[in-house]
Amino acid sequence: MTASHNLTPAETEHRTQVRRAAVASTIGTTIEWYDYFLYGTAAALVFPHLFFPGVSPYIGTLAAFATYFVGFLARPVGAAIFGHWGDRIGRKTMLIVTLLMMGISTALIGLLPGSASWGDAAPIILIILRVLQGIAVGGEWSGSVLLSMEWGDQKRRGLMGSWPQLGVAIGLILSTGLMAMFNAIFGKEAFISWGFRVPFLLSLVLGVSVSTFG
Repeated sequence: MTASHNLTPAETEHRTQVRRAAVASTIGTTIEWYDYFLYGTAAALVFPHLFFPGVSPYIGTLAAFATYFVGFLARPVGAAIFGHWGDRIGRKTMLIVTLLMMGISTALIGLLPGSASWGDAAPIILIILRVLQGIAVGGEWSGSVLLSMEWGDQKRRGLMGSWPQLGVAIGLILSTGLMAMFNAIFGKEAFISWGFRVPFLLSLVLGVSVSTFG
């Protein structure tokens, strides 16, 4: 007879909750970093043409990656804000809030017109949305690790805390893979014009789905 057959109903329920916490935190981190890394790929391939068309390609690329950088500056702010409220309200609630915040910000980037339509307002709004992305991922990442560790066995906290870290790599693979796929499907001109927006809009679907059913 295995050890699992000797567990009480309470212990079985606890194990189920531990598994759910690990899965939820890993999936949440995957989606957050999927969104976060989408921006980096778009900053290299699309944003110089869309938001900085009036400068040389070199300067446009530098400007696009400067907007990418502000997301890193915002991450500690998100960790402080959502870490505080996670202690007060709960990790799961903050995980849902950060997922929705990230999903909405990313989808709005996918809908944002370029400088040809909105002028200087377009890159300014892009920077604001990138800051919101940084705040969301800063709050979600730390909260996911804590959620996983707090539900885990005291002797396996390191192992439990490692699961959300997988989400970083998975998110990178998913975001880069989808951008490459849509680039191949639509072709360079269509991808830069509108095709790149599809992976950004998918983010909101993923975030809402996990928040609703998670």
